[in-house]
Amino acid sequence: MDPKSIPSNAPEHCPGTESDLAGKSDACAGCANQDVCASGAPKAPDPSIPLITSRMSTVKHKILVLSGKGGVGKSTFTSQLAWAFAADEDLQTVHASSSGWSPVYVQDNLGVMSVGFMLPSSKDAVMWRGPKKNGLISQFLKDVDWGDLDYLLVDTPPGTSDEHLTVVQYLKDSGIDGAVLITTPQEVALQDVRREIDFCRKVGIKIIGLVENMSGFVCPNCKTESQIFKPSTGGGKRLAEDTNIEFLGSVPLDPRIGKSADYGISFLDEYPDSPATQAYLDIIDRIKEIVDKS
Repeated sequence: MDPKSIPSNAPEHCPGTESDLAGKSDACAGCANQDVCASGAPKAPDPSIPLITSRMSTVKHKILVLSGKGGVGKSTFTSQLAWAFAADEDLQTVHASSSGWSPVYVQDNLGVMSVGFMLPSSKDAVMWRGPKKNGLISQFLKDVDWGDLDYLLVDTPPGTSDEHLTVVQYLKDSGIDGAVLITTPQEVALQDVRREIDFCRKVGIKIIGLVENMSGFVCPNCKTESQIFKPSTGGGKRLAEDTNIEFLGSVPLDPRIGKSADYGISFLDEYPDSPATQAYLDIIDRIKEIVDKS
């Protein structure tokens, strides 16, 4: 048993996340991650891991974007984070080669890979069980020709499911710089994010910080901001204080963010005067500062 697979705050006699008994032994009873560990995520030794580690050797930083809650803007935030990184003139461009799958390039130094690219049409649903999803995650990490990257951003689904555990296990040898957690101000979202914080700590993922998304509404015309989702329990800032993680900042809701995502353009470039743009840039600068020090 690999001691590294046992979270520091795991119950006594924890078999470890990579054990065949993960989530199934008597010691797992009552553990918050029992269902996740028992869900069929790959157990070591996995032959894909050395290949993934080799492929990831040319990637400087790997960041997960997480939230226990769906609909809080993880994908939107990830896309803006990617646009901002790609706009940095000091970062290198992608070196294309003929090995492996090629990402879809939005611009010379910004590539994307998604399961959506592999579906017959945009209307098709993805109805896969754990092993098939885990297999695709492995392929995205080891078979995609990412080239030399400064940042790899992993946009994850909601919750603390086996996909999250799979990503952690596949990237553990090459290293994960940390996770950025996304929430919205209302308590129903904060409850799920608390579980995500617990998940990160159990599996040993460093939490870079917490972002409160949709924090107020910005009128595109008058630039004034009004509150839509009331932070009845203190919002993201209070959650960060209570859990001793860094609060990276708040991003107000600007309807043009969704429009930019629909058209595949950078909101930061198109609407530099929006208060949301400045909020994004401040948060992204802080993320870069933390990651570069790690």
